[in-house]
Amino acid sequence: MNLSSLVKAIVMGFALFVLTPFFIFGQLLDPAAYQITSAPDTVMAGEVFPVTVTVTIDGEWYLYSVHNAPDAGPFPTAFSSGSASMAVAGEVSESEAEIKFDPNFNTDLGMHSGSAEFVIPVAFRPGLEGSQTILLEVLYQLCDDVSCLPPKTKPIEGTVLLEGVSDSPFTDFPEPAEEQLEFELTSSSDVGADSVWGYLWLAMMAGFAALLTPCVFPLIPLVVSYFSNQPGAAEGMKTSWGQAIIFGISIVLIFTAIGALLALILGVSGVSQFASNPWVNVIIGVMFLFFGISLLGAFELRLPYKLTNWLNRKSNEGSGVVGTLFMGFTISAVSFSCTAPFVGAILAATTGGEWFFPIVGMLGFSTAFASPFVLFAMFPGYLERLPKSGAWMNVVKVILGIIILAASVKFLANADIIWQWGLISRPLGIAVWITLFFIAGFYLLGLFALHGEKRPESITTGRLMLSMPFLLFSFYLLPGLMGASLGIWDAWLPARQATDVSVVRSISNAGGGGTVEAYWSDDFDQSVENAIAANRPVFIDFTGYTCTNCRAMESTVFPLANIMERFDQMERVKLYTDGGQRAAENQRFQFELTGTVALPTYVILDPESGRVLDQLIGFTRAQEFERFLDRGLERHSRISGN
Repeated sequence: MNLSSLVKAIVMGFALFVLTPFFIFGQLLDPAAYQITSAPDTVMAGEVFPVTVTVTIDGEWYLYSVHNAPDAGPFPTAFSSGSASMAVAGEVSESEAEIKFDPNFNTDLGMHSGSAEFVIPVAFRPGLEGSQTILLEVLYQLCDDVSCLPPKTKPIEGTVLLEGVSDSPFTDFPEPAEEQLEFELTSSSDVGADSVWGYLWLAMMAGFAALLTPCVFPLIPLVVSYFSNQPGAAEGMKTSWGQAIIFGISIVLIFTAIGALLALILGVSGVSQFASNPWVNVIIGVMFLFFGISLLGAFELRLPYKLTNWLNRKSNEGSGVVGTLFMGFTISAVSFSCTAPFVGAILAATTGGEWFFPIVGMLGFSTAFASPFVLFAMFPGYLERLPKSGAWMNVVKVILGIIILAASVKFLANADIIWQWGLISRPLGIAVWITLFFIAGFYLLGLFALHGEKRPESITTGRLMLSMPFLLFSFYLLPGLMGASLGIWDAWLPARQATDVSVVRSISNAGGGGTVEAYWSDDFDQSVENAIAANRPVFIDFTGYTCTNCRAMESTVFPLANIMERFDQMERVKLYTDGGQRAAENQRFQFELTGTVALPTYVILDPESGRVLDQLIGFTRAQEFERFLDRGLERHSRISGN
């Protein structure tokens, strides 16, 4: 096999390696299969008849009993009619459920594994005849011993022939709506796409930043020298390019494997399911502290010497493709002390995303990280244009360490607010940031040096210019200590009041400015009563303590005067789904109302009928949010006749 064919084979193998988890998870995204296994062939209209539904559950997943209490934690399995022409006409029975301890909810629950049967009594409206579709909808949630999938609604279909009318027909059918207004609800697909691309961009920026650290940057000329001295390097460009590509693939392979492993461990429920876990936030926060202090030079992270020595020996012993692959693994291992903080930061950032985010993040990081090695190995003549190694690399390392320390505040504050301890207040978080960024600015100005460094006698123009953003940002944060809004940065700081969510302060941007108080209830039932009495719609904010996009909306969009003007025409209620005594109840209500558990989700509701007038998911621009509010108000006006 020649080198060209081998390169193609490796590229195809790498593509399969990266894509295989996607295919695996694509098959596992729905581990439960439902089908109607028993129903009469012929019944009379209005007659109550049984429909047997059998579910098959894959692997270690289990399904919850229909008899579990709704407030027990998970969603109990529930069946409803998917058609206005039929109704569920009694209590659903099920095969015997196993009562066992569920570690996800710390309580004993009824559950089914492997397979289960449910018998649902249904009836069709009198007046119907001929062949009719049995359309049921099942709401269910699947868990294993370490994680849970989001609740899901699935349709189940069958057929039955109606002949005649029952002598004592079932009559408890829901009344048909007098008026059907077709409303198009706002889609959130674009928000998800933006999230993926934003995360990929962040991961690539981290990859490029890692290149500037002292234990990575000097390796670039060493790698180029390695390829220049390889046997056959003088044979032509084709050989050197092939080896450079193989080298880059080996680096991408090892980092992407880390992301794929994390995705496999956490499961198809997605990393986002762990974002609201306080222990996860504590671990990430402590990890950031550990990595940040490491970058400041307190200690150095290293892989075991036996591993790095073995990889180095294999890269020297091997020839051609094998040696090049091991060289890529060796570079990844040697640079671990500087890349580990970035890898940790990228993987920690997946807590707001989907299950595949670790793979996407590591693929983006490693591609950016490997690209200079590959390009300079292919075009060694450009190596002379690189800046020389020197003290500037340690400066970059220290500044990055300070930024990572600042990021740790976000995750530690998340855990604090979920537990509602009140230890990390907003002023404390701001004070930590101010201190860290002042330190960064003073360090760049050469006012002090860390251990092992020599304090510069004079500073360059570059260091002076770099110090200014850190110092300016520190001064910008100072009013926040007195309670002033910090705009988008409030999303990354501890909440203004961790234990009081009923008040949002709005700063008017019109005319003379000023402040107004906007009341937010946390009692949905009371808000509905108030809305009916005042003949106004209900605005529901499904939010989370750990939701960064929720805080961003609250700090940059909600306070605008034109938004507040529209809020004043609604009853406002804020429901937290990731913490507090009502978290499970609120999340269940959100899913039943909107079909999603994504945060933030905004709903405008007609209080009389309980109908969703419009809904919006995710962070959005103020203009779009204003149009969303206007649509909800206009639709409520049409329904109420105002």
